[in-house]
Amino acid sequence: MSDLKRTPLYSEHVALGAKLVPFAGYEMPVQYPSGIRAEHLAVRDSAGLFDVSHMGEFLVTGPDALAFVSYATTNDPARLSEGQAQYSVFCHENGGVVDDLIVYRLGDQRFRLVVNAANLAKDWAHLEGLASRFDVQLKDESDEIGLIALQGPRAQEILAPLSSEPLDPIGFYEFAVGTVGGVPGVISRTGYTGEDGFELYVPSDRTSALWRELLAAGAPAGLVPAGLGARDSLRLEMGYALYGNDLDDQTSPIEAGLSWLVKLDKGEFVGREALQRQKDSGVTRRLRGFRLAERGFPRPGYEVVLDGEVVGPVRSGTVSPSLDAGIGTAYLPPEVGFGDEIAIRIRGRELSATVERMPFYPDGSVRK
Repeated sequence: MSDLKRTPLYSEHVALGAKLVPFAGYEMPVQYPSGIRAEHLAVRDSAGLFDVSHMGEFLVTGPDALAFVSYATTNDPARLSEGQAQYSVFCHENGGVVDDLIVYRLGDQRFRLVVNAANLAKDWAHLEGLASRFDVQLKDESDEIGLIALQGPRAQEILAPLSSEPLDPIGFYEFAVGTVGGVPGVISRTGYTGEDGFELYVPSDRTSALWRELLAAGAPAGLVPAGLGARDSLRLEMGYALYGNDLDDQTSPIEAGLSWLVKLDKGEFVGREALQRQKDSGVTRRLRGFRLAERGFPRPGYEVVLDGEVVGPVRSGTVSPSLDAGIGTAYLPPEVGFGDEIAIRIRGRELSATVERMPFYPDGSVRK
């Protein structure tokens, strides 16, 4: 794996005995010795600490920063005040998703766009291609920033003694600028697990020390390091999309159940005409969740069968540690409704499944 990049926390993962795997061009921990299931349940019950430093961060500044971000994304960044963030997507002109991202409003003319590591080069090229008509400056900050996610119902309890900023006033998808354990950065109340938690954007060279301090401070509360395996099962229980599985260049946000991200009334943006047509005429498929009625592991790529016909592959799938059942997502005809029966072809057998409204797990602390 010598050609893979490493995050600032690589040596910490090695010291903790993590199993490292290639992911999005990085050498990343998929699990620690306790195992994926234990890490997953720790996040649901207490807290887990994730290295997400592989994510990309782009800074947008200049007089046209708001207009540019509004044109490049489907959501409406004009609705953000300084200190707020929003989930959004970049689209192609045909409505296909370039990437999903989080937009942070740092100031009147300053935005940070947090993108998926696997799409970093593609996203950068996409934005550079749009920037020429706007008075903006783009900067790729990805290598300068380390990113740690502290997730779980006890996350605030663990973080509060280390934070220079009071955490109660920081609402969901809001952030403050301050220090954690003396390390300066952005304290963002966001996450990808369905639990309360914070993502901490800090200088790369200070990330390792902060990671160790958080683990030590959180140990009495049950905090554990958690890898990519738990991150995936946690986000799928919540029905959160994963680019490359549930989203791609040929899939629109409307097909993916993300119509709420598409603000057609805000003015011109990339993909608007195609998405308006889909809104007006309807789509031929929609992303749906399903739950297996019997034991089985619905891995991505397995065939989905409806009325005896294969209608596509499983997009995301796992055995849910919280629910002790196989769950997943697939694109199905729009007439297929919640409660309808489908089948997943696993090792030559067709296992019955029920189409289910997401989230599969509705009890995460972020919803409370």
